[in-house]
Amino acid sequence: MASMTSPFDAYRMDDRVVIVTGAASGIGAQTCAVLGAAGATVVCADVDTTGLDATVVAVEEAGGEALAVGTDVTVRAEIAALVERAVGDFGRLDGMCNIAGAMFPGLIEDLDDDTIDRGIALNLKGVIYGTQYAIRAMKTNHRGAIVNVSSGAIDKPYPGIGVYAFTKAAVTMLTMTAALEAGEHGIRINAIAPGTVVTPLTTWRLHKPDGTLDQQAYDDFIEYSRGMSPIGAIGEPMDQALLIHYLLSDAAKYATGNVFRVNGGQTMPW
Repeated sequence: MASMTSPFDAYRMDDRVVIVTGAASGIGAQTCAVLGAAGATVVCADVDTTGLDATVVAVEEAGGEALAVGTDVTVRAEIAALVERAVGDFGRLDGMCNIAGAMFPGLIEDLDDDTIDRGIALNLKGVIYGTQYAIRAMKTNHRGAIVNVSSGAIDKPYPGIGVYAFTKAAVTMLTMTAALEAGEHGIRINAIAPGTVVTPLTTWRLHKPDGTLDQQAYDDFIEYSRGMSPIGAIGEPMDQALLIHYLLSDAAKYATGNVFRVNGGQTMPW
């Protein structure tokens, strides 16, 4: 085994170029800041360009370099342009984080075509596009790492979030299949399946009709989520950002085709 000056060296991301979708808020924004602190150049992508500006500032304050690219991941041409921009501006692509997604609530029996189509477009097709174009860009250098975001909902069904759950389940199989196909090119592909994390994605139903937070509903949600965890914990975006950082770094050089769960023990598949 090769020697190293420090085990922390394996976590450095200096001279690495990473794209992060869903970068304007939540797990995506925190991931950008963590990667920036590790030395990466981060290409921050989202439809929310105002949020992207704040993320870029956070990356730069953490010591990294950042570029904001307004991107709708449901449009193949925009993902192609995003990857082309990263490679064109920085010479290569080392990491891809397909984080953009949304909940699309509704009972299975009530789902209309628009909800189904929008859910598949954002949560699944956006990840497919990101994975496709990242592989194509990474093959040139015969190395790279892709992280796709699945969900704890793949392990335990919950009523009212069927579109979210079945698209995330599909992301998991997409990840494993792509890992088999891209491995010969030196590309690692993994998924993370977060438990409850307090972000705009998980708190969408905790607001009053006027848009203000329903504090009682929020408190009940936090209490319920903590009760699902053996350690009484609820996740923060940083928990997932640190896992994504690990999977992109050389510390995870032997990890591919896996689903990693930092979920407070909310689900325990083996």
